[in-house]
Parts: sequence; structure tokens; C-alpha cells
Amino acid sequence: MRDAVIVDAARTAVGRGRAGGALSGIHPVDLSALVLQDLARRNDLDPTLVDDVIWGVVSQVGEQTAGVGRYAVLAAGWPESVPGVTVDRQCGSSQQAVHQAAAGVISGQYDIAIAGGVESMSRVPLGAAAAGGTYGWPYGPRVAERYDGVAFDQGVGAEMIAERWDLSRTELDQHALDSHARAAAAIDEGRFAGQIVPVTVTDEHGDAHVFEVDEGVRRGSTLDRLAGLPSPFREGGRITAGNASQISDGSAALLITTSEIAAAHGWTPMARFHTGTVVGVDPITMLTGPIPATRKVLQRAGLSLGDIGAFEINEAFASVTLAWLKDTGADYSLMNPNGGAIALGHPLGGSGARLMTTLLHHMRDSGIRYGLQSMCEGGGMANATILELL
Repeated sequence: MRDAVIVDAARTAVGRGRAGGALSGIHPVDLSALVLQDLARRNDLDPTLVDDVIWGVVSQVGEQTAGVGRYAVLAAGWPESVPGVTVDRQCGSSQQAVHQAAAGVISGQYDIAIAGGVESMSRVPLGAAAAGGTYGWPYGPRVAERYDGVAFDQGVGAEMIAERWDLSRTELDQHALDSHARAAAAIDEGRFAGQIVPVTVTDEHGDAHVFEVDEGVRRGSTLDRLAGLPSPFREGGRITAGNASQISDGSAALLITTSEIAAAHGWTPMARFHTGTVVGVDPITMLTGPIPATRKVLQRAGLSLGDIGAFEINEAFASVTLAWLKDTGADYSLMNPNGGAIALGHPLGGSGARLMTTLLHHMRDSGIRYGLQSMCEGGGMANATILELL
């Protein structure tokens, strides 16, 4: 029986996804290539042995179209014989890439695969693929008819979740403050140091420096400050820029193979890919998928919630993670212990791999046997993954 193990996981620090953001001057293909190169360097990996690079990207338009996974391989200087493919499962794209790489390794289609992703939201803005309907809306008339022409707006969905689970604005804002505080503590204590790929960037003054600290973490905010922010999705609403994920740039990747092949290369794997699943939910509320995905993956794994020592649940909006917490009954202290997307940022196609990289390093550093990751996805879906420490 073949298994799938994760040898290593690395990520860039996350940059603000706007003009002047630390990573905004780097093409997403080149940003991806930097992570591939570093992953190979860290593990003395001969790139000719890589059977496939599976790469998550959400906004596949402009600089992120035509197969970023393939061009990242070429930009990294790897042999032309190494293929690459691009995956879109919305925000879960690079988590889905891990699932596909693990499945390929277990089935024998791959011996060594790399899964990861990228998003450069400063260069390819959120919603650029629709671009005001220039090339037609992606949903199609039949989907519009099925849902009575309702716009699939994630912010509105987040408001609906807050209302359904009776989450107050204060609760949501406090969750945001907690995310920033946890991320700041992780940075200050050096918990991210072993997972971050240093990237040389040039600032607006033309000076070069190494970027290796997540750029979006805010320190010293208060509930009063957050309470003053407007809600763009509903008049008098509860969701604001302060308790939602940040628009970001970033990339991450994981090296996946079998235990036997890892041993032959002298690699000590971090974790085993234990169980993975994906679910669908209604596309209007859209963001509740991590709840049934968590139930499904635990059932398939033969584990209970109490067996899990750390959870990475993507903080797309504070209402998503707090609803998940209320519904599952999980321990708040075990969810996103190093901060989440509200503080660290959400570079869409790279976020699944970023979360998994952070989870794996936390599991190893803390001696946690089982970790669980899930994230909501556009269109009403969610992946869930359980990893087992080795």
C-alpha cells in the first residue's frame, strides 16, 4: 500500500494586495518560481524527479492565465520535462492541489509531486475574471434562473451567516482582534521563521530589501476603532473590512511523495496525508461548507473532534470561523492559533497551501498528532484535510 507524506512546506510572507504592497512588483509566475526554487534547495531536490506541479490560482485572467503552474516551472529554471497544471476550486484551490497530488502519489501516477498555489491580488484584482461582464458572466443563464437571479456575493453570504448563528458585531470584531494578536505573537516568537521563503523586493524608493514578515498584521487596534468601520454589504450590517480577510499577494508549496521514496532520498517527512474530502453547500450563503466538510472528513478518518490538536479554518470572514466554532463545539484556542486570514491575509489561490504550511509547522513544533484544515470556497464548496504528524 502506497501512502502520501509531506516532506516539507514553505511559503512567502504575505504581502498587502495593493499598489505598493511588498510583493506587488513581482509577477505571479515569478513569485511561484521563487517558492519552487526554495523548496528544492531546502530539500536537495533534483527537479528532474518531479512528476507534476499542481498549482492553485483563482483569478485566471491576465497575468494569471494560460497555466501559471507550467510557467512557474519554466521560470524556476527547471527542466522542460517537468509539467505543471493549474487548479481552480476558488479559495480552496491550493488545498485541492494537495488533495490531487496526494491522490496521484497514492495511486502510483506520481512518485514525487509538488502542490501549491499563488495569487497576486495587487496585479490581478478580485473579480477581474468577470471584469464587469466584459466576456460574459461566469454563472450562465440556467444557474441565474435556478437561483432567481440572486447575485452570488460572499459578503452578503457572510452577513447571512452572522444572522443565522446570532453573531454580534462585537463578537466578530473581537475575533478579528484575536487573529491579529495571535499573528503578532507568532511573528514575535519566531514561529513562522522556518516556513517563510525570503524574497528580495524593491520598495518605492528603489531600495532592495528582503521581505520575510507578513505585511498585514495590525497591532494595537481596539474594539472602539473596529466599531467605527462601515459595513459595505448591508446597512447596519456586521461584516466590515476589519473583520474580513485581507486582499493579499503570496505563494506557498508542499513537497509530496511516499514514505518509501522519502526514505530513499534521506528525507524525514513532516506528516502523512491522512484523509481528504470536499463538499458542496448552497451557493447563496456559500460559506458554510467547512461545517459539513469537517463532519465528513472526521467520519471518513474514523476520528473525533477531540482527537484534533489544531485546526486551520480559513478566516474569509469572522462570521465563517465563529459559525464553524459554534456548530462544531471546537476549542477556540485550537483554531488558527497563529492567526488567520483576517490578520495574515488571503492570497486566494495560495491560501490553501499557506494554511497547510502554517498548520504543519505548528504541529511539528508543538508535537500535535492530528491537524485539520478546512476553508470555504466560492460557489458553495469546502475542502477538508486531516494530517498526521510523523
